[in-house]
Amino acid sequence: MVDESKNIELTEDDLENKSKGQLIKMAGQLRDRRNDLNQMASERASKRDDLNAKTREKVDEAQEHREKRDELNEQVQEHKESRNELNAEANELFDKVEQLKSDMELDEGTDLEELKEEIEQLEFKQQTEVLSSEEEKELIEKIESKREEYEERKQKLDQNEDLEELVEEAEEVRSEASQHHQKVTELADKAQEHHNQMIEAYREADDVRDEADEMHEKFVEAQEAADRHHEDFVRVQKRLRELDKKEEEERKSERDKKKEEAKEEAEEIYQKFKEGETLETEDLMKLQKTGLL
Repeated sequence: MVDESKNIELTEDDLENKSKGQLIKMAGQLRDRRNDLNQMASERASKRDDLNAKTREKVDEAQEHREKRDELNEQVQEHKESRNELNAEANELFDKVEQLKSDMELDEGTDLEELKEEIEQLEFKQQTEVLSSEEEKELIEKIESKREEYEERKQKLDQNEDLEELVEEAEEVRSEASQHHQKVTELADKAQEHHNQMIEAYREADDVRDEADEMHEKFVEAQEAADRHHEDFVRVQKRLRELDKKEEEERKSERDKKKEEAKEEAEEIYQKFKEGETLETEDLMKLQKTGLL
């Protein structure tokens, strides 16, 4: 704040009634106080400008964090989309796995090698033993049944291999989706960090801006006080010029008056001279001074 106790107050009464010497002293005081206030205003303007520059730096810093946050959020969105697409694909594959398991109706059954041995034994029996027509018919039907069972079991085993491949593919897709989800988490955390830093930078910018605004008010206060002192200084200077002019006019009037009086005196002396009176040296000098002799 400006220390108003150091300010110089000038009134109309001061201008009208103070002596020339007093006004000269007051002009000096006004000039010195004005210069001090101008210096104060300059220093405050410099501090204000520094604070405004710091505010801009903080705003720029906040903007950089905003841009980085937005960039990271875009990457988050891209990974989210990839994750969701892969999860949907994995879900479809696992649904196929469940469907395939259901179709296969996997349960305990005779091993393929055992079935094969049984078929071979039955075929050997057919070829080596003498059988009645009824017995041979039954044996042939049994062999056909075993062969059908063999083919069915073999087909299920082949499907089981397809199932394993399908499960492996589904798990790979799910794993890839998990990797995208991990990237979503990592990038989202980084984006949040930049968001928090942006908020903090904007908060600091607001604080510094408040300081700058306060310093600007102090600058205006000092500058206005300096301007008032300058205006009063100019008023005193004007009044001093008026007094100088008045004094000069008074001196000129006094000179003219003395000159007129000297002229009148010289004319009286000259009249005496024309009338033949004897003049003293002083009278002759007065005549010469006025140009009458």
